[in-house]
Amino acid sequence: MRGFSFTFRLNTICEDKSKIVRTMNTSRVTRRKFFQSGTLGAAGAVVAATALPDAKACMECLVAKLDGKYPVGKTTVVGDFVLPIGQAGAAPSIPYAAPPAALMDPMKFLTSFDYGRVTSLPDGKTQRDYRIWAEDKELEVADGIKFPAWVYKGYLPGPTLRATAGDRIRIHFENRGTKPHTIHLHGVHPANMDGVFELVPQGKTFVYDFIAEPFGVFPYHCHMMPLRKHIARGLYGTLIIDPQPSSPPAREMIMVMHGLDVNFDMENDFYAVNGYANFYAEHPIEIKVGEKNRIYLTNMTEFDLVNNFHLHANMFDYYPSGTSLTPVENTDTVNLCQGQRGILEFTYKYPGMY
Repeated sequence: MRGFSFTFRLNTICEDKSKIVRTMNTSRVTRRKFFQSGTLGAAGAVVAATALPDAKACMECLVAKLDGKYPVGKTTVVGDFVLPIGQAGAAPSIPYAAPPAALMDPMKFLTSFDYGRVTSLPDGKTQRDYRIWAEDKELEVADGIKFPAWVYKGYLPGPTLRATAGDRIRIHFENRGTKPHTIHLHGVHPANMDGVFELVPQGKTFVYDFIAEPFGVFPYHCHMMPLRKHIARGLYGTLIIDPQPSSPPAREMIMVMHGLDVNFDMENDFYAVNGYANFYAEHPIEIKVGEKNRIYLTNMTEFDLVNNFHLHANMFDYYPSGTSLTPVENTDTVNLCQGQRGILEFTYKYPGMY
C-alpha cells in the first residue's frame, strides 16, 4: 500500500498572526511490488521516482532539497537535551509564486471549482452548462520530467465540477485528442448518459444531460478501452454535488491522488496530488488554527490497488463518498481503492509545521 501525505498550509485564526500552522503534505513512493509482498508503506513519506535516469526523485534528494527551506526534522540541542522546534515563528512564511499561465498550478487547482454557466429553468430549477474538451498535451509533472498526457480542458486532473442536488447538468464535451474518448461520471443518470458505449471520435462532440443526484463526491474519467491506459494518461476529474441545504462554511479543498507512469511500463514512477509530484511538500498549504477545513478527496491512482491519506497530529471526521451528512468515524488515516472518495473535515488546535 502506498501512503500519501498531502501538503496543507494551515493558517490560524488567532490574534497573534505570527502563529502560522503548516501541514506538510507529501506523496510517498511505494511500488506495487511492495503491496504484493505484503509490505505496508507508512504515510507521510515523499513521492519518489524510479527507473528513469533524469528523475532525481529519491528520499535523500528530496530531504536535501527541502533542507534549509523548512524546519523538517530539525531540533535544538541544549546540553544533554534535544528540544523540539518552537511553535511560533518556527516555520517562516515563504511567499508562493504562481507558475506561468501555460503551466499547471496545483495551488490554484486546490481551491478551484467549476460551477458552470448558470441559468434558471421555467420550473424554477437551476441548469448548469459546462464545456470540457479532451486533448493531447505535454505537461511537466515533476521537476524536469515531461509527460505526454491526455487531459480534460488542458489540465491533469480535469476540472472539479460543482453543482447542487437537483440541478440539471449539461456537459458539452468535445474530443480534440487523437483517440476516441468519453466522460464516464459516477453517480445516478440514464444509461445513454453513462459515457461507456457512447464513444466520441476525434473532432466530434457529445452532450451529457442529466439531473445531479445524489449529493456526494463522484469521480469522472474516460471509459475508452484500454481503460487503464486512458486513466493513466490523465483523463479523470471530480464532480461534487452539494446537498440542499449546503454544508456549513469551511475552507474547502479538492485533492486528487494519482500516479504517473512516465515510461509506460504499467507501473507508477511518481505519485502526486493534483498533477505535480512533490508540489505541496515544497509549497505547504496555509490554513488557520481554529478554522474548519473540508477536503474532497478522490483516489484515481492506476496500477496500484490502494492509496492512503494520513493527517499528522490531528483527527478528521470522515464521510465516505460524501453521501451522508453524518461522519462514519473520527480518524487520522483513510485507505482508498481506485475510484473511492470521501470528505474529510478537521480543525487544527495548535500552530506549527505539520
